[in-house]
Amino acid sequence: MEKLIIKGGNKLEGNIAISGAKNAALPIVMASLIGEGRSFLDNIPRLRDIDNLVKILEALGAKVDYKGNSLDIDSDSVNLLEVPYKLARKMRASYYALGALLARYGQAATTLPGGCEIGSRPIDLHLKGFKALGAEVTIEHGLVEIKGENLKGAKIYLDYPSVGATLNIMMAAVKAEGKTIIENSAREPEIIDLANYLNVMGAKVKGAGTDIIRVEGVKKLKGTDYTIIPDRIEAGTYMMMAAITGSNLYIDKVLVEHVKPLIAKLKEMGVGVEEDIGGVRVIGNKNFKSVDVKTLPYPGFPTDMQAQFMALLTQAKGSSMVIETVFENRFGHADELKRMGADIKIDGRTAMVKYTPLSAASVKATDLRAGAALILAALVAEGETEIRDIYHIERGYEDIVNKLQGVGVDIKKVSE
Repeated sequence: MEKLIIKGGNKLEGNIAISGAKNAALPIVMASLIGEGRSFLDNIPRLRDIDNLVKILEALGAKVDYKGNSLDIDSDSVNLLEVPYKLARKMRASYYALGALLARYGQAATTLPGGCEIGSRPIDLHLKGFKALGAEVTIEHGLVEIKGENLKGAKIYLDYPSVGATLNIMMAAVKAEGKTIIENSAREPEIIDLANYLNVMGAKVKGAGTDIIRVEGVKKLKGTDYTIIPDRIEAGTYMMMAAITGSNLYIDKVLVEHVKPLIAKLKEMGVGVEEDIGGVRVIGNKNFKSVDVKTLPYPGFPTDMQAQFMALLTQAKGSSMVIETVFENRFGHADELKRMGADIKIDGRTAMVKYTPLSAASVKATDLRAGAALILAALVAEGETEIRDIYHIERGYEDIVNKLQGVGVDIKKVSE
């Protein structure tokens, strides 16, 4: 086991380059199974989740060459259509195998997936979409099996704009006969990125990024080269690190339109933000003010930035309110922040945050974004903070220790 040791009090200087988006890479890597032949995927982040996904592809029989930030995948050698239990339990994104394998081979199976414990995330909407396309779904002893040799296009209304369900149904529908319409679909940038990749492979997907996606089935898809978009959540995290420390930091390789909700909140707090084509500069100050925030599906404020934003609000002058509408159990970081002196009161899905100085403590990352929030708090805490269970952080932030050391943070990773 390893932990992070962070000494607070330093400002961040220079620039940080953003890696490829984890939440776009995961479904795109799995979608490579639909295309015949090889796909070469670039700007892939080096993360624990990607490592696990590569193991899944290899277990299914695909040939994978993972070098640097690129993946070369040959899907033609796939000979297993069930994700092994031990691999599926390690990551929630294993369920993307269902849509991809169903599209290519007409059947798929996986155990109910694992991942961060941030609340109930059932896959019922995924299964509803598969059934609408004509697939048979059975669930026994935690194993989900899907069979559908001759899928037909259908009109599918999602009761909630689920990102996972939208991605999975898109994949399943690309080779279904006729037209599929997904209504109330998620609009996240990662949806657009998958649609673009599928289209380059030969699919006919229109409307990605809106609440209605139309998919016209085609006979086959062919593997291709593709570059993943930058990670908006990583970008937002470093933007908030600059804000909480009152630093002047340039975040490079950012698609500014993807972080507009955060930029709006930072400006409302009195934090300076300058945008350009290649990235964004955050010009912090020590007297930023409190604001209220409510998480919503895109283009609202992202739930994946809520924990980090709560850490930022502990240093905002005044009282703030955080409302979490996406997941019912996403305040696990609050107790850890309170160990560092934060004044946070939780009532259901609402948190009240008041300004208070923070001091170093021994804390643990309860999930991926909670770990990032603790790093934010450690940057301004008096003393030396110890963060344990950092494997959560390494699921979503590539080379975070070296990136932060490069801009002046006193941080090191040590063995327990």
